[in-house]
Amino acid sequence: MLKSANFRRLWVAIVLTVLSLVAGMAGFMTIEHFKAADAFYMTVITVSTVGYGELHPLSEAGRMFAAFYILYNLVVVAYLVSVLSTFIFDGELRKIFNMYRTDQEIKRFSGHIIVCGFGRNGRKAFQELRLNGARVVVVEENEQLMKGLSEGRSGEDYDGDGVAGGKIFTVFGDATSDEVLQQAGVARASALITALPKDADNVFVALSARALNPRLKIIARASYKTSESKLLSAGADSVVMPDEIGGSHMANLVVRPEVIRFLDLISGLSADKLRLEEMSFAQLRQDLHGRSIRELDVRSVTGATIIGLRQASGALLVSPPVEYVPAPGDVLLLLGSESQIETFEVRFRQL
Repeated sequence: MLKSANFRRLWVAIVLTVLSLVAGMAGFMTIEHFKAADAFYMTVITVSTVGYGELHPLSEAGRMFAAFYILYNLVVVAYLVSVLSTFIFDGELRKIFNMYRTDQEIKRFSGHIIVCGFGRNGRKAFQELRLNGARVVVVEENEQLMKGLSEGRSGEDYDGDGVAGGKIFTVFGDATSDEVLQQAGVARASALITALPKDADNVFVALSARALNPRLKIIARASYKTSESKLLSAGADSVVMPDEIGGSHMANLVVRPEVIRFLDLISGLSADKLRLEEMSFAQLRQDLHGRSIRELDVRSVTGATIIGLRQASGALLVSPPVEYVPAPGDVLLLLGSESQIETFEVRFRQL
């Protein structure tokens, strides 16, 4: 739904103008007993003040009505002109067109990711998703926050904070509203991240999103530990508490500095970035099915390392035995540099 303050002002101006014409016609038909066509003509020339002659001489009551009607319409016309000027000179028409165009694009999205809230956490999530090639739709209530990043959901290039050349598809509205989530394509989305400032709002988003798409993967932000169980009950698959993670990170910098430096390499906080990647058994080349980890020989071929394996049963094997043969439903977890992971993708992924 296309909503903005100026757009609402335009609708108000149009409604006032229509009501003014109706009132003018009703007044001339009632007081002067004009026919509908004559009343419409008198109304238009009165509002426009073009100075054409009257169709019929007006009575005293008719002249008084016309006088007050002209004064009233001076205000209405001035308001209409000011609104139209805003649309013409401030680019509001282009903005509305871009909003409509982006709405239509979002309707064609499938398998995308929705990020609710574009604060610090939401923006960071957006950046990481875009860097990994994901298609993202942002839901944000504060238009001023998005101004300059995605003016009016136009999908303009966003070249800040490490996301160069990307487009921000934004739905402006309250993320706790089913209508707004539907506008963002929640029924067709693959995942949703809710990073709103209030835990209660994140609970509502998780609850609504789960009802609208039972297969949706939902990641929720929480400020308080007591909110975790509520978010999980509402339908969130995972709950992240940034404040708790930040405090733990600072403490570990004191007691386990080298471990944290290594984790920073993986998270991209260091210049020498490492990359964690996963590949399901179904994505593995068919001619490699049935081979053990030793026979796959990933490290010799690519330089990347298989650091873990999630079995179909849900069990996690850390540094799995080299004799283990990946089976349907298993997911390989790999660690390596960008070039090593890219080589792995080329050599092992099913085309």
